[in-house]
Amino acid sequence: MKNPKSALERETLAYHEFPKPGKTEVVSTKPVATQHDLSLAYTPGVAIPCLKIEENPENAYRWTNRGNLVAVITNGTAVLGLGNIGALAGKPVMEGKAVLFKKFAGIDVFDIEVDTTDKEKFIETVRLISPTFGGINIEDVGAPDCFEIEQRLKADLDIPVFHDDQHGTAIISAAALLNACEIAGKNLDTLKVVVSGAGAAGIACIDMFIEMGVSRENVIFCDRTGVIYHGREPDMHPLKVKIAVHSEARSLADAMVGCDLFLGVSGPDVVSQDMVRSMADNPIVFAMANPDPEITYPDAVAARDDVIMATGRSDYPNQVNNVLCFPFIFRGALDVRSSAITDNMKIACARALADLAKEEVPDTVIEAYGGKQLRFGREYLIPKPFDHRVLLSVAPAVAQAAVDDGVAGIKDFDIEVYRRDLEKYLGGSHSVMSAVEERAKRIGAKVAFAEGEEARAQRAAAAMEEQGLAKPILVGDEARIRETAESIGVDLSKMELVDPRKDERLERLAKRFHELRHRHGVNVRDAAHLAKTDRRFALLLLEQGEVDCTITGVNRSYPQAVSDTLSIVGTRKGGKAAAVHLMVLKGRTLFLADTSVNTDPTARELADIAIATCDMAAGFDFEPRAAMLSFSNFGSVEHPAARRSREAVALVHAERPDIVIDGEMHADVALDREAGNRYYPHSLIDGDANVLIFPDLASGNIGYKLLEHLAGAEAVGPILVGMKHPAVVTYQAASVQTIINLAAIALAEKAAARPAPTPAGV
Repeated sequence: MKNPKSALERETLAYHEFPKPGKTEVVSTKPVATQHDLSLAYTPGVAIPCLKIEENPENAYRWTNRGNLVAVITNGTAVLGLGNIGALAGKPVMEGKAVLFKKFAGIDVFDIEVDTTDKEKFIETVRLISPTFGGINIEDVGAPDCFEIEQRLKADLDIPVFHDDQHGTAIISAAALLNACEIAGKNLDTLKVVVSGAGAAGIACIDMFIEMGVSRENVIFCDRTGVIYHGREPDMHPLKVKIAVHSEARSLADAMVGCDLFLGVSGPDVVSQDMVRSMADNPIVFAMANPDPEITYPDAVAARDDVIMATGRSDYPNQVNNVLCFPFIFRGALDVRSSAITDNMKIACARALADLAKEEVPDTVIEAYGGKQLRFGREYLIPKPFDHRVLLSVAPAVAQAAVDDGVAGIKDFDIEVYRRDLEKYLGGSHSVMSAVEERAKRIGAKVAFAEGEEARAQRAAAAMEEQGLAKPILVGDEARIRETAESIGVDLSKMELVDPRKDERLERLAKRFHELRHRHGVNVRDAAHLAKTDRRFALLLLEQGEVDCTITGVNRSYPQAVSDTLSIVGTRKGGKAAAVHLMVLKGRTLFLADTSVNTDPTARELADIAIATCDMAAGFDFEPRAAMLSFSNFGSVEHPAARRSREAVALVHAERPDIVIDGEMHADVALDREAGNRYYPHSLIDGDANVLIFPDLASGNIGYKLLEHLAGAEAVGPILVGMKHPAVVTYQAASVQTIINLAAIALAEKAAARPAPTPAGV
């Protein structure tokens, strides 16, 4: 192999080689830690599900992974951008496809490379291995064989068969076309279309466009020779004869004169600026050759300022990326045990994508794409791949279409229940937070953003208002708030703006601030001045009950923001404030405290922290089982720190006998059921604690960060507990979604403490 030369080449090869070669691995979903586990996983226990499946093949969906397993299968004859490189050389692409299936839709994949160019052998291979899978994704198989391979396998097999190179591109470009036509004011049935490229993707795209309303008579195909017209060549391939037209145009340039849509699935630089200028008003140019399009985006927009353009590249607007389709269309098909992927399922996918692009884009997506504003229009026709809503929009639409078409094995289908169930694929924290958000919505809370001039605060406020989580109040200089909002495109019409320096409540709140802090060196003049600051004013609104929650810390250090919050809002009577991190791991959710506030807590403070954390865990609908962590196990080491933890447990037992808590104990004894039961059977926690109380701030802070960075845990926090009123203190680098999550948690806690308001008219 030649030595890598470019930085990209070196980086790519290292990515594929280290820390272990390849991009996928097989991971067991069941424990195989004991002899008993082994007897269940293999012999003799495995015989039982085998016999159940023999009795009824449908049982394979219950006792094996078939229902979530797809084959990505190729012979390497048409690898994207590389051509006929062979089956083995195509394996990195198939592994990449497997990674995307898993990342975006939670689907497991075996990549299979079939070393043959004989279509009969390929078909027979897929047919013979099909019992392993719930679906077949044919990939990078050259035309014209790919057409026949797909059609025959669809006829032979009772599971979905999908050639992504054809239909993926067709579905995404169809979604983009629907929205491009809406923006351009064009109708599908009168659209004049020119296609460059008469291979699998081009033909599939036009077939899909026709299904959606484009007239076949208005489509001209071109290949390397020019327009494919009747009588061009007597020995023209039957596929080209099928798509030939009666036309006087002979070249691509001739065909493009006055056309509405150029669809490129061919090669680079085949379209000139003059060709784009010759098109109709508001021309739609889909130049999708990869990696270099038929005409570049800069050249096209320089030729026409009214052009609406999409490409296959991520560095230009409107990337037609198949990852918007294949994970989600298979997710929907698998989940209803569909026997096929029908035209209606593909159309449902396209329409769901088109509709989603018209919705407000979440800030998590905007942040993932560098903070650039994304709004429906010429430069945003289709959603972005990292928009989590694609899963929740496309898979249900596809599943419903399968049910409607009668190809679904599951008949009792509720699309809303299914949509909620899909949230498990978005990450554990999303599933946990969904229930919290629903609870938070009950109270119609007023939330004051203490740093209302900040862009992230405004984006969080806008998202919370749109989702019905809260009624936002932006605190700050009104002119600066409006200036920021205008620059980032936030609509302030449904938000309240509060400028402390002009607010009529300032004198009253300054007096209250003096009452709170006059024994801490704050005189009357100081109070009048300090109460004007945005953060203190917002906190005073909370302390006086004029808002339900405050959010601060967006542009202040965490310790400073916590200090102000404690000094004004205060803690619950007899309680202690602490920071909790919610850690979501695969198959387990943990609550860790204290991670950010108390440096060296006393036994009394540890007990208060434990009580507050357990109460919060219960608010998440978890049954709290708390472990007081230490380097000692139940008195094995006599040390002041160990005794402090032991005393804290005794205090909790005395004051809150309803809480299950034990310690002091090692982390493995708290979390490992086998170790806990074997060595400490007397423990009240049998190795499955879900609340971990750390003995000091150092261990708590280190612990949650190790879990996050080494174990891949999703962290939500810091969550401030023990406060008199719901107060959120975030950190300066917090994302918009983190701010929303923390606010939702605080409001859910408040909702749990009071009944929902009675609806009007009841």
